[in-house]
Amino acid sequence: MILNTQKKWARLGGMSWDEIRTRLGQEANKRWDWARYRAGMDPGRNGSRPRATAKGRFFFSNDELTSRLALLKVHLPGQVDRILDQAEQICAHRFSLLGYESLDYGREIDWHRDAVHGKRAPLAPWFKIDFLDFEAVGDHKVIWELNRHQHWVTLAKAWRFSNHAGYVRELMEQWQKWHEANPYPLGVNWSSSLEVAFRSISWLWMRELLENCSQVPSRFEEEIVRRLSLNGWYIERYLSTYFSPNTHLLGEALALFLIGTLCPEIPDAARWRSEGWEILLNESARQVRADGVYFEQSLYYHVYALDFFLHARTLAAGNGRQIPREFDRTTERMLEVVSALAQLGPPAGFGDDDGGRLFDPRRNRAEHMTDPLALGAVLFARDDFRSRAELTEESIWLFGEAAVENLCCGRRGNTRPEAKEFPAGGIYVMGAAEPMPQLLTIDAGPQGTGRSGHGHADALSITFSADGRRWLDDPGTCSYMQKTERSSLHGTGAHNTLRIDRHDQAVEDGPFGWSFTAKARAERWIKRNTFELFTGSHDGYQRLPDPVVHRRTVVGVADGWIVRDRAIGSGRHQLEIFWHFAPGLRVEPTGNAFIAVPAEPSAGAKMRLALLPADDQLWNSEVTEGCISPAYGVKDSGAVVRSNLHALLPSESAALLVPLPKERAEHGTFRAQAASSVPVGVTAYRWDRRQSASWFIFSDLADPWTVGAWNSDARFLYCRVEDNRIRHLVAVEASFVKLKQTAVMEHKSRVDSWEWSKLEGKEQVSCSDPKATAAAHGALLAVDGALLYT
Repeated sequence: MILNTQKKWARLGGMSWDEIRTRLGQEANKRWDWARYRAGMDPGRNGSRPRATAKGRFFFSNDELTSRLALLKVHLPGQVDRILDQAEQICAHRFSLLGYESLDYGREIDWHRDAVHGKRAPLAPWFKIDFLDFEAVGDHKVIWELNRHQHWVTLAKAWRFSNHAGYVRELMEQWQKWHEANPYPLGVNWSSSLEVAFRSISWLWMRELLENCSQVPSRFEEEIVRRLSLNGWYIERYLSTYFSPNTHLLGEALALFLIGTLCPEIPDAARWRSEGWEILLNESARQVRADGVYFEQSLYYHVYALDFFLHARTLAAGNGRQIPREFDRTTERMLEVVSALAQLGPPAGFGDDDGGRLFDPRRNRAEHMTDPLALGAVLFARDDFRSRAELTEESIWLFGEAAVENLCCGRRGNTRPEAKEFPAGGIYVMGAAEPMPQLLTIDAGPQGTGRSGHGHADALSITFSADGRRWLDDPGTCSYMQKTERSSLHGTGAHNTLRIDRHDQAVEDGPFGWSFTAKARAERWIKRNTFELFTGSHDGYQRLPDPVVHRRTVVGVADGWIVRDRAIGSGRHQLEIFWHFAPGLRVEPTGNAFIAVPAEPSAGAKMRLALLPADDQLWNSEVTEGCISPAYGVKDSGAVVRSNLHALLPSESAALLVPLPKERAEHGTFRAQAASSVPVGVTAYRWDRRQSASWFIFSDLADPWTVGAWNSDARFLYCRVEDNRIRHLVAVEASFVKLKQTAVMEHKSRVDSWEWSKLEGKEQVSCSDPKATAAAHGALLAVDGALLYT
């Protein structure tokens, strides 16, 4: 009790006067609304006046609606069939909400019920309902998802496709009964301004789709405008300016902008239109980092926010509003993030998975996170967006024939993924082309913003995709309300990174907050012709009695990927490194390697993935089972390789990720060179195959070092030998490299990177400083690679 009081006073002390004034005003308004309701008075402003100005333009005019329907039938007939199937389920009161399928709501829909957990929220003043109290309410997200009324839009679409009057009758009946069951200000469905905003957007779509429908009562137009007037009044009155100034505020602003634009007969429409647009412009600058990464550090929330911006921008342009260049540039940057992560198809996520979507709530899995690229391809005429997008229902509704012209050829992925960095958001994307296109993503950004409510304790976690599928995956969310699952899936052990002493990198403080978060930073990022390198660290374990720093280096070369983890500190600690494989993969131990293969044989599968932890008797590696949530409310199992060590620090480990063509069985052996053969501060790893070998040498020294035949001051040295000839050589932060006392590269000062290769008969040499390349050429050709084995 004392601690909670102290927290409240500390929170109050950190508020600005405007925040205090806003919060106090909203608290007073809540009680005033309730008092008016109890007195039998109208608590809101439901009036309208004769239309003084022309109705704003929706995403399509009534004349264009027919062509939109025809385009969908021709180009996306399967989606039309799904809409009709969904409409039949809706008429039977069976709903698919979030990740939960076919929930039976019975003959009479209870709009306050969580049908998943069998709990019902009380019909009390909305501000007295603690919607985070699972025992009293259930999972409020399930209740709210139904009450967003996006299924009403489905019924309206189904009527347009089929002309079946039963869909409209069902919609009108639900409309009437919902309002009877949810009088303002009663019930959990008024507890969030964002939910009122989503309802409003659904109603606006429904209104457009039902225009001129003879089955709609004549009073419906007047009634829906009156109801939208109440919604807009409520949203403006209870904006999430300080409560949840993130996607909540964006969705509310979008609803105000849409209502204000499309319902000019409402007295406050002009103000809402201007206010909503200004909030969207201001928040796009505040909520999106300079590189385009959304500040909640969640791919799902990134796409959530991007959807709001794209719909607002499209409607604004259609109504003649000038679009500021900086707003467009922010939107493009956000699309660039999605594009980079989707180079090989559906991206692996990071952070929380909300489960909802602005346009189609059924498109709520990783493979649907690329939807905004379809809109971006049309809006910005960018080939990179177009090549990674596909024609979607949403794009046809918003852009009609322009969407078909831009996207009818479908997704065309790159054959060679491109390395991309987003330093403000800490997202680093590394790519490789051989033996098949691969994409590895590293999360080295902040955990989120504020209390990081939707960020995970996942600093330096990686995900990996190749051959059209994800191999190393992110855990997702599953539930916000089940405390054990929530803690588990957003904790460090659920991610592909290092955990120390079974502690998360961050300290949890409730389901939507952390009292301490790790600060991660990228220390080195190099992308060159024949290799890519990332090094980063975080301070999440500096809080331990014996403080520890985790530093991770990832290097991508033609051979594969090496991941080196260092735990820098003192004292004895337990170290665990996790590798979470995507569902649908089977992982088999083979000697010191772990081979991942698709669980179901597929004629199209071209590869397997080998994970080779360095052969070290101190580390123990085993296959266990973990949980991955592909959508909110859904749990799936996946194999986990866990490497474990109790040791005095400092300590380190390394592992190789090697994509193996289906027909190639050999993965070789990977081991650390004996400590006695390398200087203190230097670690060397060797990977041996039948006809080739590779060396990876890491130095934490400022001085030169000697390992075997090599002498250098490089911080990282890589060499690949094949058929007794050197084929690939890389040096990072080096002024010289010598092999058997022969100078391979020399420069008057350290250069960031230098590389030489002769792969598949093509020879190339390059350096971050061009003056350092000349000394490399002849020396390498003269050195017999067999000398490296002696």
